[in-house]
Amino acid sequence: MINSTLSRVTQRIIERSKGSRATYLARIDAARSQTVHRAQLACGNLAHGFAACQPEDKNALKNMVRSDIAIITAYNDMLSAHQPYEDYPQKLKQALNAVGAVGQVAGGVPAMCDGVTQGQDGMELSLMSRDVIAMSAAVGLSHNMFDGALFLGICDKIVPGLVMSALSFGHLPAVFVPAGPMSSGLPNKEKVRVRQLYAEGKADRQALLEAEAASYHSIGTCTFYGTANTNQMIMEVMGLHLPGASFVHPDTPLRAALTDAAARQVTRLTETAGNYLPIGQLMDEKVVVNGIVSLLATGGSTNLTMHMVAMARAAGIIINWDDFSELSDAVPLLCRIYPNGPADINQFQAAGGVQLVVRELLKHGLLHRDVHTVAGFGLERYTQEPWLDNGNLAWRDGAESSLDPQVIASIAQPFEHHGGTKVLSGNLGRAVMKTSAVPADNQIIEAPAVVFDSQHDIVPAFEAGLLNKDCVVVVRFQGPQANGMPELHKLMPPLGVLMDRGFKVALVTDGRLSGASGKVPSAIHVTPEAYTGGMLAKVRNGDIIRVNGRSGELELRVDAAELAAREAYLPDLNAEHIGCGRELFGALRSQLSGAEQGACCIKF
Repeated sequence: MINSTLSRVTQRIIERSKGSRATYLARIDAARSQTVHRAQLACGNLAHGFAACQPEDKNALKNMVRSDIAIITAYNDMLSAHQPYEDYPQKLKQALNAVGAVGQVAGGVPAMCDGVTQGQDGMELSLMSRDVIAMSAAVGLSHNMFDGALFLGICDKIVPGLVMSALSFGHLPAVFVPAGPMSSGLPNKEKVRVRQLYAEGKADRQALLEAEAASYHSIGTCTFYGTANTNQMIMEVMGLHLPGASFVHPDTPLRAALTDAAARQVTRLTETAGNYLPIGQLMDEKVVVNGIVSLLATGGSTNLTMHMVAMARAAGIIINWDDFSELSDAVPLLCRIYPNGPADINQFQAAGGVQLVVRELLKHGLLHRDVHTVAGFGLERYTQEPWLDNGNLAWRDGAESSLDPQVIASIAQPFEHHGGTKVLSGNLGRAVMKTSAVPADNQIIEAPAVVFDSQHDIVPAFEAGLLNKDCVVVVRFQGPQANGMPELHKLMPPLGVLMDRGFKVALVTDGRLSGASGKVPSAIHVTPEAYTGGMLAKVRNGDIIRVNGRSGELELRVDAAELAAREAYLPDLNAEHIGCGRELFGALRSQLSGAEQGACCIKF
């Protein structure tokens, strides 16, 4: 029996999306081909399309029978998570050739690392890179040579951007191919301890660098439960990965077998295979709701409250934060993965992983089981885990119960009876808080505001002792149109130190923090943003702000008449839009929607 809240929210989304979804499905049906897509090309076009192919592939593409599969790759060797993709195209081509298909690298997309750009000017390009990725992949797919696509990407903006591009070519089958997490290094809790010591001047830069290097030490995704690993969780529960593919380490025989299987599987979903399942049909309203539920049940990255909106809109499906909030009241928190617990993603995998979470949620009617996936119809398939049976890839039933109840709980005894994400609202606007990472006694704060217009002014204020008090730190003009909505993780160590000193502290910002927000109660993604007329632009130092992560309040305690009479402050940000490539993004930045609308510039 499906949970009544899940059913009600899903039906509301279906009704809300009726017109846009119908338009989208008609569009992808019109793009469908009854034969291989390259048959529509003129001879000169086709000759260009296979000119660089090996003779056997060239012959296969001439005969208009075999499928041509696009490979879109986000490879670079600076991102630890994406370095393993270096030789994936060749491996995928070999696997495709083995089943009579052809693979071509249709395009590469940029992939930036938020870990490198934190607190730097480059971070202001991060969120916009998602839409750039979507457009870049679309350019690769626009050659109309292809009958399906394989997408290689893992990290923060890369996966949502790739999904958006895949859905813009929603008439094509698509399988997403992960590469897995790095092995465990220095525990995340110890890394944070050293960061706070450094913020207090009790550890030097060399000690800090050694701690960071011991934490981020090899290929694979960072092991905390930030946006990259949340992406992987959601993609698997939405049925866009093969079952159990998300958290298998790079450079292992099982990972190689899963990569080969992804190539084979996409060919089974093409028009010519007779089992046609384009991604635009696969990703329906129930699949989107399953993705939201998996985010809430695991306490995942708040970035997905924007990315899920943009991804859904790419399929003609309209969701908003009310949907997240209502589902959060019905979905219990089942996971404790850093920053909302000490365990890393490898410990989560060892405790039962995605398969156990799916099993537990299905058992209690908190996921739609009647959905299409790249592995076939029905979500039960995702309660199985992959393994090598005498060297051959096979699947078996995953864990029936948690192998570590401190990491994955049961619904009968959850860590919390609500999801890990809370929507806040009030006269300051609407915002999101990752409550799963914040101790319950820190979720309600009412204190004077200390207002900053730049994240770079906070550390000097902290070092000068100006924040040694109960306060709500307001960091404004960090929204999508102001400066591209950077993540503000550089603020967490000093604010964490203030909490350790016994002060009641909260953060309110129209910027982002994502999955690594930690213990500081943070009302983020405030919308409307200050730069476009949001109430944050009227906040003054000393104003009392109430942040309540339990009831969902976000209130500026100033008389309504006084507030109406106040002038909104609007700084000149022109100088902040120059340098580190930011001047190239002016037109795109100006078109970004609000955070609740996906902070997106692409109109679907």
